[in-house]
Amino acid sequence: MTTAHHLRLIDGMRTREFPRARTPSGSGVSGPGYHTTFLRTDHEPWDDDEQVGPERAQCLAEHDALLTLLTARWGEPQLVSLWSAQERMLAGEVIPEPWADPVAGCEFVRLWQVEERWVAIGLVLEDGGLGCELTVLVTVVDPP
Repeated sequence: MTTAHHLRLIDGMRTREFPRARTPSGSGVSGPGYHTTFLRTDHEPWDDDEQVGPERAQCLAEHDALLTLLTARWGEPQLVSLWSAQERMLAGEVIPEPWADPVAGCEFVRLWQVEERWVAIGLVLEDGGLGCELTVLVTVVDPP
C-alpha cells in the first residue's frame, strides 16, 4: 500500500461511525468507540548478517513517511509510552479496548487528538528480526 492509501484509510476511519459491537473490519477490528487496522504486516526473517531485511525496511519507511505527513497536517504528535500500561497488564490489570492490543505490542505510539477523536500510530518491531507491524487506531477512548 502507498502512503496516499494509508492517509485515505485513516481519513475514512476518522469519519466513519463506530459499530455497537466488536466486529472485524478490513485488516483490523472496529467496536464501540474505535476502529483499528494494520496498515502493513510483515513477518520476514533475515539472516544474522543483515541489519534490516527489505520488508522491515519498507515497513519502517512507510511508518516514517506517514508520521511526516500526519505531522504536517496536525502538528507534532504526542509520543506516548505504553510501558506503564504494559506493566499494569502484566500485573493482571485489564486494559480496556481499544488500547489492549497496542499496549500488548507497542512500546509507544504517536498520538494526535483531531477534533473529538484520538489517532494513534503504532509500530511493532518483533524481537529477533521476525517482523514489523504498522498499525493505526482511531478512537474516542482516552489512552490508558
